Amino acid sequence: MSMSHYQSINPATGETIFEAPTASDEEIQTALKQAQTAFESWRHSAVGDRSEVLRRVAALYRERRQELAELISLEMGKPVSQALGEVGLVADIYQYYAEEGPGFMADEPLKVRGGGEAVVRSAPVGVLLGIMPWNYPYYQVARFAAPNLMLGNTILLKHAPSCPQSALAMEQIFRDAQLPEGAYVNVFATNEQVADIIADPRVQGVSLTGSERAGAAVAALAGQHLKKYVLELGGSDPFILLDSEDLDATVKAAVGGRMGNAGQACTASKRFIVVEDLYEEFVEKFTARMARITPGDPLDPATRFGPLSSRAAAEGLVEQINDAVSKGATLHTGGHLVDGPGAYVEPTVLTGVEPGMRAYTEELFGPAAVVYKVADAEEAIELANSSPYGLGGAVFSADVEKAKDVADRLDTGMVFINAVADTQADLPFGGVKRSGVGRELASFGMQEFVNKKLIRVPAAR
Repeated sequence: MSMSHYQSINPATGETIFEAPTASDEEIQTALKQAQTAFESWRHSAVGDRSEVLRRVAALYRERRQELAELISLEMGKPVSQALGEVGLVADIYQYYAEEGPGFMADEPLKVRGGGEAVVRSAPVGVLLGIMPWNYPYYQVARFAAPNLMLGNTILLKHAPSCPQSALAMEQIFRDAQLPEGAYVNVFATNEQVADIIADPRVQGVSLTGSERAGAAVAALAGQHLKKYVLELGGSDPFILLDSEDLDATVKAAVGGRMGNAGQACTASKRFIVVEDLYEEFVEKFTARMARITPGDPLDPATRFGPLSSRAAAEGLVEQINDAVSKGATLHTGGHLVDGPGAYVEPTVLTGVEPGMRAYTEELFGPAAVVYKVADAEEAIELANSSPYGLGGAVFSADVEKAKDVADRLDTGMVFINAVADTQADLPFGGVKRSGVGRELASFGMQEFVNKKLIRVPAAR
């Protein structure tokens, strides 16, 4: 599938359910003009009015939660039970910025030597381009759109080619919430048009959530045109198990951390790093639990494990698994496509993964876990930090202080102690190394595309 062809293909069945034509160059120019025109008035709108719009957006997500959830179940295969959770989180994010945004934007007085007064004001910068992925179609957009609309920026949104229907549903919600025309415009752009948008002088910044390859391409363009960027890229998050008072509960958390959204999360637990005295028992219990998970129809409320987003994604994951096995890794369970036209892959557990295997350095974006044995916390930290990624991580230990010490030494943007990665409106989200630059959510999400404008009145002489 070429990156510029927008179509929904139900990954549970392989059938095409919706197609949308890509934008013409004229339509892109119109979108840019609309967004720039909208910015001229939106930037000067009352902060309270912006809050009201975001409150209405939150209310509409809650009102339409069932149809919105079913839409992404059809488009990218997320079990509807998890899709409902995503829609609820999205409503929370818009509500959060409606309530907290005004405070985050308040003038910051500076104590200056030499007297007089000085404040830093948070002013919007203009039109922004968002490039968003298919794995959390609503949530990824909300993280970017909510704080930036609150600030007074306006948005062009290029969604993943595989979820045009959810892209249109979001644009409709903004329309129904009475966001001014042009303040949020969905564009079914081609990659060439994306390059033109980034180059356009009306556009002040670009935020991308997606692959490293896409991130590097967008960052290069943004740099060439002196545009600010935020990148949320891949992850290969460590789950470090130092000790456990209840191994069954820890294993249950490990399975949950790997298998949510069929493992298609940048912050999913992917590398399970276990101290040697627990290793054999962990692998045995973890494998048994993974092997029991059965795929189902994503639209069935009882389903907890659906297909991957596409047949190509499923085949790509199996190639990574086969590469490891062919080079000597041990396959404990899974590792194959499930028979049929859908994009289902069996839950998979690998051990003995070593440098030289793709699974050692690459992100496994699906229901495949790698378990490593280490002697102690020192070795666990060293292995965790050897990854090119640095998004999130989890540390499990009955000794919380010891876990905090380990957390302190991990080269990641986020660490969770005795819990797997989670996201909520008031927690910052982002990584280091090849996992990206910048932060989303919490107050930090409003500190990216903002003009921190100094207004200074010196003391009278």
